[in-house]
Amino acid sequence: MTDTLQVSNDSPSHKSSSKQLQFGVVQFPGSNSDQDCIHAVETMGHRAGYLWHKETQLGNLDAILVPGGFSYGDYLRAGAIARLSPVMKAVADFAENGGLVLGICNGFQILCEAGLLPGALIRNRSLQFRSEFVHLRVVHDQSPFTSQTPEGTLLRVPIAHGEGCYFADQETLQEMKANRQILWQYATADGALEDHANPNGSVEHIAGICSKHGNVAGLMPHPERACQSLIGSQDGQRLFSGIVDHLTQSS
Repeated sequence: MTDTLQVSNDSPSHKSSSKQLQFGVVQFPGSNSDQDCIHAVETMGHRAGYLWHKETQLGNLDAILVPGGFSYGDYLRAGAIARLSPVMKAVADFAENGGLVLGICNGFQILCEAGLLPGALIRNRSLQFRSEFVHLRVVHDQSPFTSQTPEGTLLRVPIAHGEGCYFADQETLQEMKANRQILWQYATADGALEDHANPNGSVEHIAGICSKHGNVAGLMPHPERACQSLIGSQDGQRLFSGIVDHLTQSS
């Protein structure tokens, strides 16, 4: 695993943290948001490095990011081949031991395919690839990934996917609601859950979820592409800030 990129000149609130955290960013053939994830971490003053898909040892990491892209060309089904990569066994073990894992876009698809998250991501109802900014409503803040965004907070972040329609059967959905596993929903700029604000037709307007134990999460939108006002929004940084706060407070 090698470090990459330089720390940004931005001055995020967590640069003064006494502990410098180490993030691992999984890199598959076809990943295209891995550098964005590393940049998002390093702008907060922490370290990040690549985890190649053939790796079986992760080293001493505080959290793992599974980035977006088109792993293995999305052949068969998005994430279906990537879940069989050697690194995913190590990621599963890391999660089983309580480690924080976040999957973004294709990373969300991979985590669902690997059984680390419930449900599945299928073709957008429109059968169109959607690339645009959307609004997310935070369902609750009792999660490491949402602790910096109180319930009802609206985040403006971009999407870029063709298979982002989240689906789970009613029994699974009821269990997820009981366990507070739904973290983000697509909403209007006013926070309403309207069909026209749901870009892919996801059931219950679900944009992102977490595991039953709360340490594994996935979402289709790209928070790592919304960490600087220069590119349209800084709202995504609040998600990474939640991860950092959780890790620094629990250490």
